[in-house]
Amino acid sequence: MRLLSLADAAHLPALDPAYAYRQPAQGFAPLEPKPRILLLYGSLRDRSYSRLVTEEAARLLEYFGAETRIFNPFDLPLPDQVKYDNHPAVKELRDHAIWSEGMVWCSPERHGQITGLMKAQIDHLPLSIGGIRPTQGRTLAVMQVSGGSQSFNAVNTLRILGRWMRMFTIPNQSSVAKAFQEFESDGRMKPSSYYDRIVDVMEELVRFTVLLRPHAEVFADRYSERKETQRPIAIESDLSAIAIGTQGR
Repeated sequence: MRLLSLADAAHLPALDPAYAYRQPAQGFAPLEPKPRILLLYGSLRDRSYSRLVTEEAARLLEYFGAETRIFNPFDLPLPDQVKYDNHPAVKELRDHAIWSEGMVWCSPERHGQITGLMKAQIDHLPLSIGGIRPTQGRTLAVMQVSGGSQSFNAVNTLRILGRWMRMFTIPNQSSVAKAFQEFESDGRMKPSSYYDRIVDVMEELVRFTVLLRPHAEVFADRYSERKETQRPIAIESDLSAIAIGTQGR
């Protein structure tokens, strides 16, 4: 499987547990099964800071009670490079997307934008696969890393893409400036305001994912799709029609 193994998943040296909820979504909705979060990153460098940030995010999500998968795009072809998308990496990426309830997208900023690798992963996720929608109705957190001063170009683009993919992109986001200064030699992130913001974002992602979970089918139910697939609504179950009818009496 093209999934990264998460080293030291329970070791969070930059987190102060005195201020961190273990179950930030407690009371929002049932916490079981665990929220399922897929994480994507946008660089194949040996020391990829978008990958390192993504791994820190996954550890935090696990701490907050989520189940995570980090997809490794090392052999992902370009969109339309393989006929009918018949490539095991494409199939696996789509399977993980269908498995997920929420996602994290983290891209380096290159030439003022997200990387081609980040865009390729998103482009391999169609709005519909045989009637199954791998992104619609899922939550999304966006993050970026920069080699220079802080910027928000990449996260702004990821927000546009998330909206296009019909995802619920949470309000908070993370942008790590001069990322090469923010990590120890072992790849772990140093305590900083940048790390604290990642904690904020992951905490918020878990909350929104659990909060929306009971309503996932309702938010994915669209008039245009019911019409296209010829699925008329059942009048007896249309609570809005019942309410309107009652008011008119």
